[in-house]
Amino acid sequence: MSKQTTTQNSQKRETEQSQQITTHFQTLKELPTPLKQSQCVLHKHELIICGGYNQRACYSYHILKNEYKFICEYPSHVKLIEHCVLKLLDSNSNNNKDKDNNQITLLSFGGAKGRKRYTLMMKYISVWSDDKNEMNKLNNCNQWIPFTDNNNHPIIIGEGQCHIYQGARALIGGIKNNLLFITYHKNNISVFNLNTFQFIKHDKLPINHIQFHCFVSKLKNEQVQEMMKTNQENKQNYEMLIIN
Repeated sequence: MSKQTTTQNSQKRETEQSQQITTHFQTLKELPTPLKQSQCVLHKHELIICGGYNQRACYSYHILKNEYKFICEYPSHVKLIEHCVLKLLDSNSNNNKDKDNNQITLLSFGGAKGRKRYTLMMKYISVWSDDKNEMNKLNNCNQWIPFTDNNNHPIIIGEGQCHIYQGARALIGGIKNNLLFITYHKNNISVFNLNTFQFIKHDKLPINHIQFHCFVSKLKNEQVQEMMKTNQENKQNYEMLIIN
């Protein structure tokens, strides 16, 4: 009898714990177009959802309104297979400025050996904004256009290389926010200078295999900015975290 009571109590606790876990999640509105292996960028109260596996549609999800708005589609010649999207940072950016700014720049790249590579950028202005004049002032806003250098020549990250960018992950770093760190199959890391449009470093990671992993900076953006202000001329060590 005692053993039976103990078992019942254990089952009751497991049920209560399961119910508690369940209550932490809620079902949100479904995407207008189902997307697999999509890439997302957070901006204020928006989650910018950029395409998916063989799906070119991009949407903005408003976190507070639980609503979606269509932004654009990737160009028809771009075949999305495990692409990478991130938000570019201005060298003079700071956390408060980002909160007040409706415009951000997105970078999207992908491809592999034997498949056409692409690198695109988007000047994004919130589709939830009521200020239509802001959109009219900026040419080619809210659409993917070629990523170009200072002479307007298209730049394709990884072109001529054997890099496999399916499932790659990247982040922006450096004192001036001008370095693109790319981690990709099999155990590679490359550093691309966004000012000179050239790779400056290729190296191997102390791991057997990475793909579709998590790659983040251990510093918050405001902490990075504070380091830039206090020690601008000294070399800084930025810690990055890979979860595979």
